[in-house]
Amino acid sequence: MSGAGTPTTTPLDGTGLKVTIVAGRWHEQITAGLLAGAHRALAEANVDVTELRVPGSFELPVVCRAALEAGADAVVALGVIIRGGTPHFEYVSDAATSGLTQVSVLTGKPVGFGVLTLDDEAQGIDRAGLPGSKEDKGREAAEAAVATALLLRSL
Repeated sequence: MSGAGTPTTTPLDGTGLKVTIVAGRWHEQITAGLLAGAHRALAEANVDVTELRVPGSFELPVVCRAALEAGADAVVALGVIIRGGTPHFEYVSDAATSGLTQVSVLTGKPVGFGVLTLDDEAQGIDRAGLPGSKEDKGREAAEAAVATALLLRSL
């Protein structure tokens, strides 16, 4: 697992920012950890938070775009995709990643990317910010969204 090279962060003051978390419903234990990490980071940054749940990672781009077009300053996209025995993993991973990139570019607003693409459930638990996890990807995605929204605001 890579954790090496993680940037150091300073406390973020996102007062006045509206951030929407959009999270898939698959793999609830891992998703719950991602959500908790994102909520912690956003509370610490003092942003106004809305949470929306979607069926799965494939649906993240369309709902993230709608949230941004409805006035959110940034979104945090959280999802869990675990490799199986069919090409489904590659299709959903590519669709979610490409779709979220397009959303960010088309709206000019940040998308914090917290979509985990995993070989197995254990990798997700290691990244979900749960007790004993090595990483907190929900927190990292939220911090990236807020930091980028603040940077854009300053331009």
